[in-house]
Amino acid sequence: MTKSRGILERHRWTKRQLATLRREYPRRSCAEVARLVGHSVTSTYQKARLQGLRKSAAFLASAASGRLRPGDTRGLSGRFRRGLAPWNKGKHWVAGGRSPLTRFKKGNRPHTWRPIGTERVNADGILQRKVTDTGYPPADWKAVHALIWEEANGPVPPGHVVVFKGKDKRIALENLELVSRQELMRRNSYHTRYPKEIALAIQLRGALMRQINKRERDAKQDRRSA
Repeated sequence: MTKSRGILERHRWTKRQLATLRREYPRRSCAEVARLVGHSVTSTYQKARLQGLRKSAAFLASAASGRLRPGDTRGLSGRFRRGLAPWNKGKHWVAGGRSPLTRFKKGNRPHTWRPIGTERVNADGILQRKVTDTGYPPADWKAVHALIWEEANGPVPPGHVVVFKGKDKRIALENLELVSRQELMRRNSYHTRYPKEIALAIQLRGALMRQINKRERDAKQDRRSA
């Protein structure tokens, strides 16, 4: 017998241990059950979770559960009392060493800062322009094509987005239109973007992958329970 095989056998759960676990776990503490089955507390807890075992209501209501109950005085000496000031109240910690030399000074900007009016292309290939300087990028940067549409039509209504009408991606007002997010989702669906046969193949592929993933998860759980 190899050393690794011996380790696996020493930690394997027998049918008798599993029966004891199912019988005792709901009504005893995990530490007590661990002593009965001869496994560590961590191993016992994990096995009980895989078996779907839960503590009984009677155990949770008892003092053995360790839960605090109304009128319980456990830990009272270590609790903060009303009006008690913490030891560090009014103190300001200052780091020593070279820390003052490396701190950000008030008004300093990071090297990635860009002034209002700067344009960039984001990860999705959309041209954006910086319109505010709040420090929160989703609010500071807006799509240039949306800004052009807003200049002519006013703010984009809630639940709507400005998109290109067709394949012409030149940023010009005549190439833009306002659609609801629901309509945008419908347009981006594979049912409308591809022919019927391809859409069906995509749907079947998704169903197949879900079944494969489910079987792999079930097999993994069975190996853990063995």
